[in-house]
Amino acid sequence: MRAFRRGTMDCRVKPGNDSSRADMTQATEYDYVIVGAGSAGCVLANRLSADPSVSVLVLEAGPEDNNLFIHMPLAFSYALGDERYNWFYKSEPEPFLDNRQIKCPRGRVIGGSSSINGMVYIRGHALDYDNWARNDLPEWSYAHVLPYFKKAETRAKGADDYRGGEGPLEVATGPCENPLFNAFIEAGRQAGLPYTKDTNGYQQEGVGPWDMTVGRGRRCSAARAHLHPARRRPNLTVIARTLATRILFEGRRAVGVEYARDGAKVQARARAEVIVSGGAINSPHLLMLSGVGPADALRALGIDVIHDLPGVGQNLQDHIEIYVQMECTQPITLYSATKPLAKLKIGFDWLFLRRGVGASNGFEAGGFARGNTEVAYPNLQFHFLPVAVSYDGSASQDRHGFQLHAGPMRPTSRGSVTLRSADPKEPPSILFNYLQTEHDRREVREGLRWSREIFAQSAFAPFRGQELAPGAAVTSDQDIDAFVRANVESAFHPSSTCKMGTDDMAVVDGTTRVRGLENLRVIDASIMPAVVSGNLNAPTIMIAEKAADIVLGRTPLTPEYRPFHVGGPGPIKHANS
Repeated sequence: MRAFRRGTMDCRVKPGNDSSRADMTQATEYDYVIVGAGSAGCVLANRLSADPSVSVLVLEAGPEDNNLFIHMPLAFSYALGDERYNWFYKSEPEPFLDNRQIKCPRGRVIGGSSSINGMVYIRGHALDYDNWARNDLPEWSYAHVLPYFKKAETRAKGADDYRGGEGPLEVATGPCENPLFNAFIEAGRQAGLPYTKDTNGYQQEGVGPWDMTVGRGRRCSAARAHLHPARRRPNLTVIARTLATRILFEGRRAVGVEYARDGAKVQARARAEVIVSGGAINSPHLLMLSGVGPADALRALGIDVIHDLPGVGQNLQDHIEIYVQMECTQPITLYSATKPLAKLKIGFDWLFLRRGVGASNGFEAGGFARGNTEVAYPNLQFHFLPVAVSYDGSASQDRHGFQLHAGPMRPTSRGSVTLRSADPKEPPSILFNYLQTEHDRREVREGLRWSREIFAQSAFAPFRGQELAPGAAVTSDQDIDAFVRANVESAFHPSSTCKMGTDDMAVVDGTTRVRGLENLRVIDASIMPAVVSGNLNAPTIMIAEKAADIVLGRTPLTPEYRPFHVGGPGPIKHANS
């Protein structure tokens, strides 16, 4: 949704106690050193530095988040596509996707991926967390994490038993003023899905309006919610544009971080702990560069082994999605936003009034469904978008259209993040092994067929033109599989490469400490034992909220045992099966 041309507006913000005035003579010893100012790192920086007796340093490889396109919700594809704010990783040739290299964007900016993502606020299903708990992580059940989800947010529609009203993260619900959103919701109901007023409340399954991390018309990133307000504190230092090169150890105890800035190498010592919050790609990368990981692989690159931990970089999981795109017979889609005069009006309304389509991420409605009779809770997610365009805006149809992003939620394929070399500037090797299993291939087919069934309903009759992609001729399993191999994309939800648990491949324990080492934690999406059923920003923020209490030794919030809808197994209706 490239409503504006990239790079024409760059509004500088006034810095606080941070990198813009930090230099090499600054104090180099802190209680906590946090690597990464992303979704988790921003939360930790805020919560830990709230104690004035505690000093905190945050290191971030990217620049400040001071570009207007970061903060304008509809323009998120500009930030996503800007090399200043994105690591622009790519996978190795994926063996089950015609050897295509798949984009793996990761935020390299204050706020991390929360500053360049699509702002969809989804927590995942309650059973995701109960499944974590059943695998020797009892303190991570749904009842235990729900209070931290609530603590994190202020929901514009108000708090209730499931939603928060006093947290830093502003969450709005899509107004669904464009008639296509209501057509989608009604079509989903006609196709047999229930209506759910809140996918983050009692019932995830069904179709309805969606939440977004937008407050008062602006993106509410983790930086805006947590880090910017905390930067006024004298005990918090944030250094941007700096690359962490290795964790420093004395024996098996982490004592600091070495980082490169302005051509110099600097060491920051940590009196209490080093916390790695680089995300599912960068956290295992830094651990391995520091000698923590599969010993033989590290030795082969000349890296001294601090701790043989074979699970580092393994268990990589991600969501993928395929688009079903339809022509729209009425000129009511966001395709209009690509026209010069429309851009001007959208920009004016947003810049001066913080309203209009520019204040929306475009994903105002969506849904969850069960694709087969074997699953107990939804295994498919749908994002509806009133325009036919790729997620990052790099390719679009030349006409009015709309689309449904469909993707399986709990893949069984597993990948890895490994080192190419001992050079910290060299990106790691990323292999997802997307669609490695027949289970995953079948679920993508189910998602595509559900999408077609929804679009075939009478609610879309006033708007529905021809199917633009995959196209009406693509109907057999063989044809669908070929289309998917050639076109499926990442939903940008990598996780689980430093998984939490107790088995031999676990990297951190239930308190987020790296197993076998002292004073070292990993806190971000990489510690998820298994990817959750939905977008990952909200769960990552929850993880950091809960982990902050653990780090500070506080009594955890009281578990809240709220009921939740399961709804399966049961019959699944598929007109196109």
